[in-house]
Amino acid sequence: MPRTSKQQVANGKKKAYGKVKGPYKQATVSKRIEALFLDNLGRVVTREMIIQAATDPVTGRQPENWHQRLSELRTDTGYTILSWRDDPNLAVQEYLMPSAKKRLSAGKRIKPTPVCWEKVLANAKHACAWDEDGQLCGLKEGDIDPVGGGRVKLTPDHKSPHSVNPNTDPSDANQWRALCSRHQVMKKNYWDNQTGKLNIAGILQAASEKDKRAALNLMLKYFGYTLKAGRVQVSKPSDRP
Repeated sequence: MPRTSKQQVANGKKKAYGKVKGPYKQATVSKRIEALFLDNLGRVVTREMIIQAATDPVTGRQPENWHQRLSELRTDTGYTILSWRDDPNLAVQEYLMPSAKKRLSAGKRIKPTPVCWEKVLANAKHACAWDEDGQLCGLKEGDIDPVGGGRVKLTPDHKSPHSVNPNTDPSDANQWRALCSRHQVMKKNYWDNQTGKLNIAGILQAASEKDKRAALNLMLKYFGYTLKAGRVQVSKPSDRP
């Protein structure tokens, strides 16, 4: 069985990258991505490989929602799929499935009822409700995403992360919101699905430069340092919190 990337780095070897062994002719994007990972257990799979494997074998259309299907393989199907947040030897947009073993606790997430979902969409004026510093995303179903590309598809999102509150009421529109695919992924990057705690590194990486600088100054002050003329200095006792 192939070794994991961690073992290879520890032994002074390069990461072992997988291969797209298709064509994958499974009926769904999720099944095609699953087949790709099962063909490459213990090996690194890249974003480009996933898109190639997930492409519709009949129409040749590349999927716009592959990242959501990847997330569902983790949360719903129960596979362990590592990313850079889990393994420091993985780069951004690199993934690794160590084994085909599934977690027994995995299961389908609750979804809003059709009536509830219509209320959620109506409340959001049929637009993505992602709020960042008071600025709503506002992309509507079928719009072209100016950042991620592709056509927008709105999907339901628990206002409280599933890992924190798995018992969201499927009929209560106040417990749901509509998000575009890009912001669904961004939210998943903000929360650790296993611990239910904030993914601080993911939040900082997605933050604006202004917010990054504010966070840096906050941490420097907390640990007794200041940033002056581009250099870190020890704070005076009177300047410390």
